[in-house]
Amino acid sequence: MDNDSNSEAFYEKLKARLYETTSWPAEYLYKFIVKSDAQKIAEIEVIFDNMGAVINTIESKNGKYTSVSINILMRNPNAVIDKYKEVAEKVEGVISL
Repeated sequence: MDNDSNSEAFYEKLKARLYETTSWPAEYLYKFIVKSDAQKIAEIEVIFDNMGAVINTIESKNGKYTSVSINILMRNPNAVIDKYKEVAEKVEGVISL
């Protein structure tokens, strides 16, 4: 099974879980990890720009990586997954948690 199939299966499972456990619209917390590079952090921030997101960053102890947490009101699980896909597509090397 290739990576795209694995990703789609993951997103389908996530979507089902989000529908089962949450009343929508709802606050959603995204967490991403990127190398500590201002450009990469800015790329993530731009994706959530003008959406009322609260964005926090925390650098790792050794300064090599940065955790980016984004708390935002999302309308439904499809919107949540669309943002995950957009970040994965636009930000090289990002890890979604």
